[in-house]
Amino acid sequence: MPEGQIIVTGASKGIGAAIAAELDSRGWQVVCLSRSGAAEVGHGIACDMTDEAAVKSAMAEAAARGPVAGLVNNAGVHIGGPIASLTTEDFDRTFALNTTAVMVAAREAYPHLRENGGTIVNIGSFFDKLGVPDNLAYCGSKAAVAAMTRCMAVEWAKDGIRVMNVAPGYIETDLNRDFLAREKVKAWMASRIPTGAPGQPGDVARLVAALFGEAIGFLTGETIYIDGAQGMNH
Repeated sequence: MPEGQIIVTGASKGIGAAIAAELDSRGWQVVCLSRSGAAEVGHGIACDMTDEAAVKSAMAEAAARGPVAGLVNNAGVHIGGPIASLTTEDFDRTFALNTTAVMVAAREAYPHLRENGGTIVNIGSFFDKLGVPDNLAYCGSKAAVAAMTRCMAVEWAKDGIRVMNVAPGYIETDLNRDFLAREKVKAWMASRIPTGAPGQPGDVARLVAALFGEAIGFLTGETIYIDGAQGMNH
């Protein structure tokens, strides 16, 4: 049986809920962080990831329950719109959750992970390497996550902590299912995604769980794209 707890942020729905469920099915103790504190598996803690004090408290609460073996930084937000009308408020809101919260969560988990070594998996996006209209804030925030992953991996390797960045492409969730079901959108996806359709939350969840389960010590700092080869499709 796997030992230790894995903390998953944004775990109440979508990809985060799928990751938490997959880890739970493989025997991990899962701590689910979300604004509501709802958790279908494991132990739920209510936490606004943009509230630094709340994140620090949540990490301490999780650690008090037992050893921490890992962290999945999944919580995020998508705010689109043309650059010419993008407000500073929306830009800052995007970076606050997609980028700053990743740093804060990793920083606060670090002393607990350092005790026995562990793994951090940040959830980025294949948008980190693309120029996407109406997505400046989102693309920029996810590119920052990839850069932060590399820095964390290099700095914390001596502490036995691996840090990875899993970067999904289009994934069908409850939030976008109706949009992706439109015939025009389905046709565009079929033409752009070599595998023919968006991925499922379970695809991302199994990849994340494998990174924890295999514990490949020499694999760290990398971004792994899971996008049906769309990001490399010419």
